[in-house]
Amino acid sequence: MNVLVTGGAGYIGSHTCVELLDQGFGVVVIDNLVNSSAKAIERIEQITGKHVDFYQEDVRNRAALDRIFEKHDIGCVIHFAGLKAVGESVHMPLEYYDNNLFSTVRLCEAMRDHGVRDIVFSSSATVYSSENPIPWKETYITGNCTSPYGWTKYMSEQILRDTTKAVDDFSVSLLRYFNPIGAHSSGLIGEDPRGIPNNLMPFISQVAIGRRDHLNIFGNDYDTPDGTCVRDYIHVVDLARGHVAAIDYMKKHRGESVFNLGTGMGYSVLDMVKAFERVTGVKIPYEIAPRRPGDLPAFYANPDKSAKLLNWHAQYNLDDMCRDTWAWQSKNPMGYGEE
Repeated sequence: MNVLVTGGAGYIGSHTCVELLDQGFGVVVIDNLVNSSAKAIERIEQITGKHVDFYQEDVRNRAALDRIFEKHDIGCVIHFAGLKAVGESVHMPLEYYDNNLFSTVRLCEAMRDHGVRDIVFSSSATVYSSENPIPWKETYITGNCTSPYGWTKYMSEQILRDTTKAVDDFSVSLLRYFNPIGAHSSGLIGEDPRGIPNNLMPFISQVAIGRRDHLNIFGNDYDTPDGTCVRDYIHVVDLARGHVAAIDYMKKHRGESVFNLGTGMGYSVLDMVKAFERVTGVKIPYEIAPRRPGDLPAFYANPDKSAKLLNWHAQYNLDDMCRDTWAWQSKNPMGYGEE
């Protein structure tokens, strides 16, 4: 079966392409390369020894989608494409709503019209209301999001739910990620943000390689054990494998399904700095900066449903995540080399 991966040249998308190819799926990628590199496609092929059909197009371009669906026999879609930084979305709400919502709408239209009925959606823990007790379960309240990014994921989930109700035999698996980090063990693909990283681990690794002078820690006065934000960090390869498990699940369970993909453990920003230093032997200088808009003090997943229904468990620990992050960054000091 061929899987169309939107945003497949990006961080999570590229790792998922590797897992799909390793499991015998054909892979077709559409990516506008706004926050990714075509070199990731070359690296995917290098890792797997298999071909990827790649199209540099925007998912909001309905004509481009039609051409792809007409040319390839697509059996399932995994929808990653979208802008993804919480802090940035607070300052750029219109760009986030335009990109993330209209890409989902255009994609659903094309799927409906071309008879493709299965989609796995890259959602986020940011859809959960901050009022929920920790750890967060799939049945908890969503909405009351703290950033435009979170609202785009929340609204996209609703678009997909309504499509599932309206289109015969349409199925969606909503995968709510927590905080993916790490890289493929080969060191050939990894997270390579454009400009200043918005996420913690690529910032740490860029400090470690000498691209940044120090790490900014946004707030140390939160109600957490050490005052810094606590998150559920998951290895990107574990996350990628969750998408393959979701495709298998949808074959037998039609309609809507929702799964958390996380480890169920929370680590603070300072915990992450110390773990990286311990694993790599590299000292990470840091400074405390003002709190960042939209950040919550702490959240982490309850992954029991994914374990029970998907037979999916996170296999990699925090040391693995730090080791593989450093392997990627040290082998690729400038990422994919497109500064």
